[in-house]
Amino acid sequence: MFQTLYSYFWWERLWLPANLTWADLEDRDGRVYAKASDLYITLPLAFLFLVIRHLFETYVATPLAGLLNVKEKIRLKATPNAVLEKFYAATTKHPKQADVEMLSKKSGCTVRQVERWFRRRRNQDRPSLLKKFREASWRFTFYLLAFIAGMAVIVDKPWFYDLREVWKGYPIQSMLPSQYWYYIIELSFYWSLLFSIASDVKRKDFKEQIIHHVATIILISFSWFANYIRAGTLIMALHDSADYLLESAKMFNYAGWRNTCNNIFIVFAAVFIITRLVILPFWIMHCTVVYPLELYPAFFGYYFFNFMMVVLQSLHVFWAYLIIRMAQKGPSQPRPPFPFPPQAASAKNGPLSNGHPILNNNHRKTD
Repeated sequence: MFQTLYSYFWWERLWLPANLTWADLEDRDGRVYAKASDLYITLPLAFLFLVIRHLFETYVATPLAGLLNVKEKIRLKATPNAVLEKFYAATTKHPKQADVEMLSKKSGCTVRQVERWFRRRRNQDRPSLLKKFREASWRFTFYLLAFIAGMAVIVDKPWFYDLREVWKGYPIQSMLPSQYWYYIIELSFYWSLLFSIASDVKRKDFKEQIIHHVATIILISFSWFANYIRAGTLIMALHDSADYLLESAKMFNYAGWRNTCNNIFIVFAAVFIITRLVILPFWIMHCTVVYPLELYPAFFGYYFFNFMMVVLQSLHVFWAYLIIRMAQKGPSQPRPPFPFPPQAASAKNGPLSNGHPILNNNHRKTD
């Protein structure tokens, strides 16, 4: 049964145009082609990325946070209470008034004490400012290096200037060593993001982030299997062009450099909109949807690849809406504009103090 499923999965008609077989992509005459087995190494490399990330955050990001004066707030801990803790973990972190009164009777605490307990307990679970800064520093470093590497890989290639060259001779297009390493490193990094997403700072767009990581992994892997490598390198470099700007803006936000944060965010918003809402749909997707049909009839792989591109593009539209909505507030606003991926959760609560909302619940300092 496994062999049958394996044969169906690698059926040439799923991956390649008509009249072409896997035999056409076997290494010969000095030409080297992408192979599915090449991607096995990305899983152990993903775990290596997690180790490198831990070392980076410990020995680079943490000292950098100290230099930028990223300070933690002292948070009062909730007094241990089995009744309240059980409700907090199993039911909700935000009890309604009726729940508060019921818990007051069960726990022997006053209503005010129950409200105070839940407030402190929620604060305990909030990710620390240092954790956010370390994560942003790691992603900033990778995205910046990846963008530089991606441009080095494609800037001297003819298909960077003429998108019809992407499909010239397809699929008989040999793979270059620079393309191999660019793909392997990018795919390994996105696997590492998927593996660590549960332990990372949970964002407002948590579900969208998972969809994005999964869609990206599928796109990178499929483009490798089907030898869409030229298109793949263009798409990856295009995505990396804006991401490092966002992460750097976050870093300055956590450090309290408000003007620098806002200025970088404006640049990020412009680059994001130009690359994701203009270049990607009207150049790159036009290249992957229209030009292949001039060379061969549509096949399953053609439809699948472009469907996944539409999924990514839909996420870009969603994020662009959040970016534009927040950017309209202008850099003069007292809070930094972060809807994507979402420091926006705190923006709804009013002005920020070093990246956190200043809560005013009319409670005494002893609360």
